[in-house]
Amino acid sequence: MALRDQVGENMRAAMKAREALRVSTLRMVMTAIKNAEVERLHLLSDEDVLEVMGREAKRRRESIEAFRAGNRADLVEKESGELAVIEAYLPSPLSDEELASLVSEAVAETGAASPKDMGVVMKALMPKVRGRADGARVSALVKARLGA
Repeated sequence: MALRDQVGENMRAAMKAREALRVSTLRMVMTAIKNAEVERLHLLSDEDVLEVMGREAKRRRESIEAFRAGNRADLVEKESGELAVIEAYLPSPLSDEELASLVSEAVAETGAASPKDMGVVMKALMPKVRGRADGARVSALVKARLGA
């Protein structure tokens, strides 16, 4: 079953179980998926659906930070609940050790030696870590590895 269909099935099951937070979160995810399909003019593959879900998770993380800064515990709790629902569909994030290993492999693979080669390393590395590591985190590790 395609991931998009699975999300729809899970949303219907949550409706029957009267799980309000789960229903509203999955509705938002389905809307984001449908918007992406309209934008791209075709049904999304599982990889594309994971990309959309990753963006939604990132939005929730940013909202949580902003609400914490504004002392809005009620909204932090709501966004955290939504994030937990979305993260259930995402692949497990890479540990620091796994990511460092992938960065070292990419640097060796591309023959990068200076900070000027960062773009080449990032281009080789990002498809391997897509959905499992934040781009800013990857970028920081590559910069540190190349001595930037």
